[in-house]
Amino acid sequence: MPLKDIVDLILKVKVGAYVIEGANPRHEHEWKVWANARLAPGQLLIPGVISHATNVVEHPELVAERIVRLARIVGRENVIAGTDCGFAQGPFHRRVHPSIMWAKLEALAEGARLASKELWK
Repeated sequence: MPLKDIVDLILKVKVGAYVIEGANPRHEHEWKVWANARLAPGQLLIPGVISHATNVVEHPELVAERIVRLARIVGRENVIAGTDCGFAQGPFHRRVHPSIMWAKLEALAEGARLASKELWK
């Protein structure tokens, strides 16, 4: 179900943060939904900025772009960079090799550093 069709319902759930997928090809376009949705004061958005669905390691600058574009919509203080889901597809099946997982997390950390530098000038 598209995020645009359920975001109002999701925002009624009283939580401190919403974790959403935002890096995989199925959901990356949905960042635009947040232009018309409003977080309550004190709530955070934790978008996935690296994907669990591919073995390609994201470039840190792409990760930074994903963070910055959402931070400019919902406020820089309301975004924490996260991952799309987890890397395991089940207890005994890994879609992404551990060395790639770590490389993706390094890209997330570097991308967050770049985004912070841009957003907190």
